[in-house]
Amino acid sequence: MTSSPEDSVNPAEPVEPADPVDPVDPVDSLVLHATDNHVSWITLNRPEALNAITPDQRERLIQHLSHASSDPDVRAVVITATGRGFCAGADLRGGSSTGRPPAGKRVAGDVARTIRLGAQRLIGAVLDCEKPVIAAVNGTAAGLGAHLALACDLVLAADSAKFIEVFVRRGLVPDGGGAYLLPRLIGPQRAKELMFFGDALTAADAARLGLVNRVVPPDDLEKTARDWAERLATGPTRALALTKQLVNASLDTDRTTAFAAEAAAQEINMTTTDATEGVAAFAERRTPHYRGR
Repeated sequence: MTSSPEDSVNPAEPVEPADPVDPVDPVDSLVLHATDNHVSWITLNRPEALNAITPDQRERLIQHLSHASSDPDVRAVVITATGRGFCAGADLRGGSSTGRPPAGKRVAGDVARTIRLGAQRLIGAVLDCEKPVIAAVNGTAAGLGAHLALACDLVLAADSAKFIEVFVRRGLVPDGGGAYLLPRLIGPQRAKELMFFGDALTAADAARLGLVNRVVPPDDLEKTARDWAERLATGPTRALALTKQLVNASLDTDRTTAFAAEAAAQEINMTTTDATEGVAAFAERRTPHYRGR
């Protein structure tokens, strides 16, 4: 009589449990991430929706920006996208996935809370990131997508890209920090023109207004972004972080406060290894080697 496989197992012997299979997070395929040469590359990957941002994607973007800010091995960040759109804004196609309560179930405070904890947190994460953030705008940037790009420290755009303050077309008030960012970048009159009419702004016109640092052919966008990011990643990281803080705060403060902040930043920076290296390299007439410390 032959024994079955079950008979060959001694019930008294412990059975090793099978290794758990890590579930695949679907958001990982919608927000791609890689770190290369100390540069954190964050890529929106919903090309079929022109990279409109869902709440889950938004939270992942914030997570990546927070990690880049605190990780000493990350020294610059690039935000870009796949397909023909950079970001069409927040996903407003309805349902619970939007993070907004249905109109019939809203109570006072729901919308303000959604904006405060959603779009504004995302823009704040870009502005507050302690590393330089480059937007590589490959296509249309509309609504929150435009503000995501304009919150970045440097903006590169393919010559096919467009920027659209689309809110007025939907009967909405600009959110995601638009009424904060645009007047500081181009002045209140130009900001009102863009927000009142909602016309598409070409990359060339955006550069003329000062919203974009450089316009390049689409095939050159990634290379240019990589060149700029890797150059920043070899720079004095803490000095760049402090410089970013000073510039971002400069339009919200008076001269006395700004001068005091500048002096304090210089005091803090002089304790860094990179500052010591920079001064030594100048005295020794050699190229400095910064380590981001």
